[in-house]
Amino acid sequence: MKIAQVTPLYEAVPPRLYGGTERVVAHLTDALVDLGHEVTLFASADARTRARLVSVRDQAIRLDPAPLKSDLAAHLSQLAEVLSRADQFDVIHFHTDMIHFPFFEGWADKTVTTLHGRLDLKDLAPVYERWSEFGLVSISDDQRRPLPHVNWRATVHHGMPGDLYRFSPRSQGYLAFLGRISPEKRPDRAIEIAARLNKPLKIAAKVDAADRVYWETVIEPLVRDNPLVEFVGEIGDADKSAFLGGAEALLFPIDWPEPFGLVMIEAMACGTPVVAFACGSTPEIIEDGVTGFLVSTMDEAVAATAKAFELNRENIRSRFDLRFSATAMARRYLDVYGGILARRPFAAPMRVLEEAKTFAALA
Repeated sequence: MKIAQVTPLYEAVPPRLYGGTERVVAHLTDALVDLGHEVTLFASADARTRARLVSVRDQAIRLDPAPLKSDLAAHLSQLAEVLSRADQFDVIHFHTDMIHFPFFEGWADKTVTTLHGRLDLKDLAPVYERWSEFGLVSISDDQRRPLPHVNWRATVHHGMPGDLYRFSPRSQGYLAFLGRISPEKRPDRAIEIAARLNKPLKIAAKVDAADRVYWETVIEPLVRDNPLVEFVGEIGDADKSAFLGGAEALLFPIDWPEPFGLVMIEAMACGTPVVAFACGSTPEIIEDGVTGFLVSTMDEAVAATAKAFELNRENIRSRFDLRFSATAMARRYLDVYGGILARRPFAAPMRVLEEAKTFAALA
């Protein structure tokens, strides 16, 4: 198949530091290439990919040092590039929320749109109902709850290459928090869990400008006053194997409807169990008592963290390989692409339809 992948432009593909959506697009794109498909990635020029790259900006937006930038203008230019080449592709896969809908109404039957964020925002429902011809993919079943009646085509959980992170057969005895410093991620809970267990905690996290006050008034004092807590700062893929693999457990103490939570499967790839609050997607990702523990209260979280070392790290890695590899993700998307082609048989070459059936069978 000839497939276009259209990524947000906020981070490089894959991101150099923190970033979820662009990281998933990178893994999916490379996995589709490895499976023999002709893939074109529309991204910033700093992307690293095995696909054909169409550069639509000189660099990703967030780390661009220019003081004045327009993310809307950047994405409109990107969509214009995709639209000018739309007839070259069998499938156009968008990861850019809904911004492309007005421009691609004439091409909706060859598109799929993966929604990567939370969907309980006031203004979303009218948009997805207005442009109902666009097929949507959720990244967890729970993500759909605010919009149950829109045009869902599938749920596809995220995946990563199996060789990206190293398996660690044993921990170094500390707890880990990896992600973003924000109220909904609840790093304060992670600090309390570590304090109650008298265990060291390492926090590797990004501090967005929007969360700077929360960091300075709530979290930084907790870090500064607690010798058990080490703030590592923002890290990239090269540092995650050591950081996650050395942890006795990853703490995922969220307080919001997390659509997926990529860090959970990153930890699993290292063999590290995850202690997660049962919120959003976590019950779909964590197998309670196998790859980690699902909890509802702080007392439960403390008790679960205390026994996380008992879980078999090899089993955790095996469950990652089975459920969350990049190849598994790509094959699930091939099922979605095949469904798109099957709904427009007169627009797609018979060769493409046969390939779609073949790859759907392999999945």
